[in-house]
Amino acid sequence: MKIVDREILVAELTEMSKKMFEELVKAVVDIEKEIMVVDAELHSDQECLLLEQGSEQKNLWGINLYPKKFGDEGWIEFDSMINIRPVHDNRSRGVDSPKLQEKIIKIVSKLVKK
Repeated sequence: MKIVDREILVAELTEMSKKMFEELVKAVVDIEKEIMVVDAELHSDQECLLLEQGSEQKNLWGINLYPKKFGDEGWIEFDSMINIRPVHDNRSRGVDSPKLQEKIIKIVSKLVKK
C-alpha cells in the first residue's frame, strides 16, 4: 500500500494494476486531508491504514482507478463496500452525492498526472 500525498504518475498506477486485475487499482480517498491510498487488494485495508494515520472514517471513500482509461470519464469508478453508510446518507457501494463525487475527482486529478 502506498499513501499518495504528492503527485503520482499514471505509469506507476499502470504497474500497480498488473499486480491486481491487470486493469484497475483500488484506492481510498480522504476528502479532508486530500490524500489517498493505492495499491491494495481490499479497500478496507486501505481504509484501516488511513484510520491508523488519523483520518476520520466519515472522510474516507473507496474508488477504483483504471489507468488505461486516464483522461476519460470512466477512469474513476465509485464502487466500494466501505462506501455503504446509511448514517452518512450513502446507501450504495457508490458515492451517491454528485457534490462529493466532484470533490473526489478534484483530489484524484490533483494527485495523478500523466
